[in-house]
Amino acid sequence: MYINKLHKLLIDCNYLVSTDTRKITSNSIFFALKGKNFDGNEYALEALKMGASFVIVDNDFKNDLYKDQIIKVENVLQTLQELSKFNRQQSSAKVIALTGSNGKTSTKELIKTVLENKYDVVCTEGNQNNHIGVPLSLLKIKADTEIAIIEMGANNFGEIDFLTKLTLPDIGYITNFGKAHLEGFKNIDGVIKGKTELYKWILKNKKSILINSDDKTQTKFIDDNSVTFGSKENSHYNFNDISENRVSVKYKNKIISTNLYGNYNFSNVCAAISLGLFFKIDIDTISKKLQNFELKNNRSEFIINDDKKIILDAYNANPSSMKSAIESFDMASGTKIAILGDMYELGDEKEKEHKEIIEYCLLKKIDNCVFIGEIFYQQKIEKPSHHFFRNKNDFFEKFKSISAKNILIKGSRGMKMEEIYERIL
Repeated sequence: MYINKLHKLLIDCNYLVSTDTRKITSNSIFFALKGKNFDGNEYALEALKMGASFVIVDNDFKNDLYKDQIIKVENVLQTLQELSKFNRQQSSAKVIALTGSNGKTSTKELIKTVLENKYDVVCTEGNQNNHIGVPLSLLKIKADTEIAIIEMGANNFGEIDFLTKLTLPDIGYITNFGKAHLEGFKNIDGVIKGKTELYKWILKNKKSILINSDDKTQTKFIDDNSVTFGSKENSHYNFNDISENRVSVKYKNKIISTNLYGNYNFSNVCAAISLGLFFKIDIDTISKKLQNFELKNNRSEFIINDDKKIILDAYNANPSSMKSAIESFDMASGTKIAILGDMYELGDEKEKEHKEIIEYCLLKKIDNCVFIGEIFYQQKIEKPSHHFFRNKNDFFEKFKSISAKNILIKGSRGMKMEEIYERIL
């Protein structure tokens, strides 16, 4: 079936798409994707029985009862991607694409919070930012959508370029360049090369880049279509950091206060404000929206539990985000304990990067540092302030409670560090 005909079915189904029979909605289109350990074709009939109007499959099978609802294609994933690009091309919505090593999802949610006050906005859900998640996000763009915010992730070269060519953004933004996904990118230069595939496409196609003018790597990409923000006076949007415990930003004579913790969120907030101003939203409205914004799902959550202040930053971790979290935590007053879990996807650099984090903590005024995981454990050192455990169970045997007034919990997603908060705090 031609993509334009499939697009008409998408409109008829009110842009409802699913790849998981556990989340089937009535009158949706089910795409029978294949993975290493599953074949969505095996669930196609189940999807129809559960209310899907059509199923897109790439295996041969017949069923007379549903024959008009079964659409055979050569490759389901490729069809999903092509349809998403076609849907984006049919829309007049302004598309904002963002990527980066840290803070993508937080920044995306901040931008959404600002823009949805005035515009009809669609946005990537959660962190659905890969070769499947991006198409699913693009398929949410409807005829009346005014702005789409699309998050793009990558762990190897060429992936951002591919996703950018699906997304066809009007504006692109890279949050930062950090030591993440080093298994694919190898080093920080590789990260920069991979992430800036977004900027290279935008420059080639004469679209706009939102640039943090305090980031020397980003300023190399400034052109006549760029929109800049930062502490430099010649930026389009000039901000001053007046944060204390929470992130606060001064723009002209206006102070924008937030509930966000960590100096690493300063640029995320500034990016959201800049895009709000760019899209003609007044600064008072922006300020009111950001005052009530809160991060969720273990992303730099600031929790007050009796007399304790807890930073639960357990969604993910890499060396750059870990150092930023530790640096901000170091500024807290009162007794402090940092509970840090292993960082994944670092390839050959994993031992070196974990050792650097251990040594970095020695430079800070943190009463106790707890390191959990096999990689950290292999780099253990003998210091009164440093405690090493192979896993969380070993930690739980030693620490029944925590008396420190300030607690930082951070680690890679696979470490599930939120279990520490749930169990002993």
